[in-house]
Amino acid sequence: MPLDSDQAIEALYGSDWGRIVATLIRLVGDFEVAEEAVQEAFAAAVDQWRGAGVPEFPRAWIIQTARHKAIDLIRRRARFQEKIAALAGMTEALEEPDYDTDEIPDDRLRLIFTCCHPALAPESQVALTLRTLGGLETDEIARAFLVAPTTMAQRLVRAKSKIRDARIPYSVPGNNDMPDRLGAVLTVIYLVFNEGYASTRGGSLVRTDLCAEAIRLGRLVRTLISPAPAEVTGLIALMLLHDARRDARLNAAGDLVILEDQDRSRWNHRQIAEAMPLVEEAMRQPGPYAVQAAIASEHCRALKAADTDWPRILQLYDVLERMQPSPIVSLNRAVAVAMVEGPRAALVLIDALDAEGDLDNYHLFHSARADFLRRAGSSEEARKSYGRALALVTNPSERLFLERRLREVQ
Repeated sequence: MPLDSDQAIEALYGSDWGRIVATLIRLVGDFEVAEEAVQEAFAAAVDQWRGAGVPEFPRAWIIQTARHKAIDLIRRRARFQEKIAALAGMTEALEEPDYDTDEIPDDRLRLIFTCCHPALAPESQVALTLRTLGGLETDEIARAFLVAPTTMAQRLVRAKSKIRDARIPYSVPGNNDMPDRLGAVLTVIYLVFNEGYASTRGGSLVRTDLCAEAIRLGRLVRTLISPAPAEVTGLIALMLLHDARRDARLNAAGDLVILEDQDRSRWNHRQIAEAMPLVEEAMRQPGPYAVQAAIASEHCRALKAADTDWPRILQLYDVLERMQPSPIVSLNRAVAVAMVEGPRAALVLIDALDAEGDLDNYHLFHSARADFLRRAGSSEEARKSYGRALALVTNPSERLFLERRLREVQ
């Protein structure tokens, strides 16, 4: 059954926002103009497609319409003289252009490297790319950085202005400049993947389009540098291993299934087999992504949850915490401690994190604390922590899971 116009627009917005914006930025050279023009093009599609039907090439229609909207915006802002001249010779035929060619680099990769220019503050590099490439909303990006949405909004405005005023080129840097941007690029790709793996909002826990896009971009980056840095290889392995468990993370009713309860026959074992040699390769010069991939590989090696080598995982978290100390790493290490030494040992670590306050607005911190308390037999305290997690969670699948857990400790 074909999609109606509203469904087609929603699907296109979810899957192609990043590539459309990337194309418009290449054409007009201005982030704000490109984003506004694409938004207006989607709004126009809502009005026109309902009456005229979905065009044969929907993405091309949006790009063509956005291009015209961008010209209008530039005229209205009285900054159009040289930009109009540059655009005048561009005639985009209303047919399906090959925006998904295998050429390297593509517009989305150019966009990532533009956003990750060293002239921008590191947190702004990552945030701006998540906004423009992934189409993430400000509050979704703020969640990834554990900051207030207003703070993140200010960072985004400053970053766009810096790119415009400093005339930062829309291009992939040469080999000499690549190392200065690679760390931020990898961070961006992984955060795009994370938003796809555990979506902030929407009816589904997983956004497969973002996961697939992050893996694709990781592979592209790996082809740009020879020999490939271990961390690039480690990141690709990490994403492949996490993504391999995708189909088992929800049951038939759409409810969240935690790792220990997943049907491992539903894991993508072909993808796991592809990732395992990459883990070994990356661990020859281990960095944070390689170590995280090694942790994920331990889960994937276990035929059943009881076979998981938790002491090895804890050992790897010890390495990761020394290598890249952060509250999130310490929280994940506490989960491993709970599996090796018991929940009360983990609660000591959780209480220390709680005292620091960095994770107070992070729902997974409170859900982990609640789980440790539940397993330790402290039902009343567990209920309080589940309640706090429920007050913070935004994804419906995660909310239903936490509600079930809360009922279990009533």
